[in-house]
Amino acid sequence: MPPIRVLIVDDEVLVRSGLGLIVGSAPDLEVVGGCSGGQAEQQTVGLRPQVVLLDIRMPDLDGISVLRRLRALPDPPAVAMLTTFDTDEYIGTALRAGAAGFLLKDTAPEQLVHAVRVLAAGGSMLSPTVARTVINGYVEGGGPDADAAALARQLTTRELDVLALLGEGLSNAEIADRLYLGTGTVKDHISAILAKLGAANRVQAAVVAHRAGLVRAQGSPGA
Repeated sequence: MPPIRVLIVDDEVLVRSGLGLIVGSAPDLEVVGGCSGGQAEQQTVGLRPQVVLLDIRMPDLDGISVLRRLRALPDPPAVAMLTTFDTDEYIGTALRAGAAGFLLKDTAPEQLVHAVRVLAAGGSMLSPTVARTVINGYVEGGGPDADAAALARQLTTRELDVLALLGEGLSNAEIADRLYLGTGTVKDHISAILAKLGAANRVQAAVVAHRAGLVRAQGSPGA
């Protein structure tokens, strides 16, 4: 299998270098480039990374704006936002804009490598502290549970099974293994789930899964 291609977008050269050393140390990952926010779209189009690690706060072009540009590309990469704050006020905005993950910059090296693999496989990844912020802020305060339950009732039994596992942060391959399905079938189910729920991405669907009571209370996406 060819290595997973990763682009690192951060305005600080030292941060890009450090993250690059961590990611590049894994034999199945390849850092294809690093740049600031203003160059991110051009670098993504030219280098075609599967995963982009994107700083959420940059002076030249903020991470949310970059995220929206990358998600608007014909074949967008999975994007994980990087921050030094576990209570960053931009968490919700980033998730609504299509971020597939949200990671703290002090994430342990082995967890960062694991996150890249999960994202490349189509999964979602949140640092544990960020996951708590998301679940507390968007599950408890994001609207009544009855609304989520009503959305979930639109799904078939198999789609509910897939949504519950998606809420645990599993990748397509992991869901396929758990349910004894092909990965292509899981991908089709997830596409149908997102359409029925009106969710822009897997993380939004995972929040619905939690609010609808499909996931154990202690579970969290990507935890």
